[in-house]
Amino acid sequence: MLKLVAGALALAAAEGGGGGILSVDSTLVWGTLVVFALFAWILGKFAWGPLLKIVDEREKTIQEQVDSAESAAAEAKSLLAQHQELLKGAGREREEILQKAVKEADAVRADLVGKARAEAEQATARARDQIQREKEQAIAELRAQVADIAVEAASRIVKSSLTEEAQRKLVDDYIRELPAARKEGRA
Repeated sequence: MLKLVAGALALAAAEGGGGGILSVDSTLVWGTLVVFALFAWILGKFAWGPLLKIVDEREKTIQEQVDSAESAAAEAKSLLAQHQELLKGAGREREEILQKAVKEADAVRADLVGKARAEAEQATARARDQIQREKEQAIAELRAQVADIAVEAASRIVKSSLTEEAQRKLVDDYIRELPAARKEGRA
């Protein structure tokens, strides 16, 4: 086909159409159109198709990368929001745990203080009871000693010829005076 076009052009040139610069040679116009059409067809068949295919593939690749980047950005934003929410939740949970621990510590402290007070009161009450028992025992022992002393005194008085009635009166008076004497420090 190129031979045909080249031959047509060669014939047109050989004819030597003697025109000037502004003259139009129809063979040259038709030859140029045929060569342009042939060149366009060859480019369309062998060059434009593969070129357009490469451009389309490149455009698809770029679009996929943009979509992938957008989805990654959206996922990162979502993960960031989840992370921030988890941090807020952990902060709230930490505060709740601290408040609960403080309340439990206060309750334990109050319980321990209450138990300590109760134990102290019980120990004080036991000590008072023991003091009271020892006091009563000491008074009983003192009375027994007083009675022994009174009997001894009575026996001495009896020896010195007192009547039994006088002896009893003397012992009773002595026993009645014993608490007053103890307070004064004489007994």
